[in-house]
Amino acid sequence: MAERIVITSENEVFLDKITALSAEKITVCDQCGTCTGSCPKIAEMDVTPSQLKRMVQLGQSETLDTRTMWLCASCFACTVRCPRGLDVSKVAEALRQVTLRKATDRIDIRAIPADELAELPQIALVGALRKFTG
Repeated sequence: MAERIVITSENEVFLDKITALSAEKITVCDQCGTCTGSCPKIAEMDVTPSQLKRMVQLGQSETLDTRTMWLCASCFACTVRCPRGLDVSKVAEALRQVTLRKATDRIDIRAIPADELAELPQIALVGALRKFTG
């Protein structure tokens, strides 16, 4: 027998927070999978963009433990093809913001070897630090 999913007030608070931060009405997603089929980074993701949206719809805070939100390239392929016009990259950004507001850094610039640091483009470093540090 399948496990029942119970939506609690805590789940609703999480959904409302992500909806407010992303400005996307996530609940209109009908799980067609077009976003997943359009994603160029899907091979590296632990959950698909479609699954990510479903987890948010259900208010599952475990969504914050996935790698998918960090791997979203914000290429907008999913947005262009979505029949509902949802922007998954905005949802991923909202999830990253919730995580980063906990002051959890996902990258440590001190751990990058000096020779690599000297070779990396400055704009890449700035972008990575903005995206992955609280």
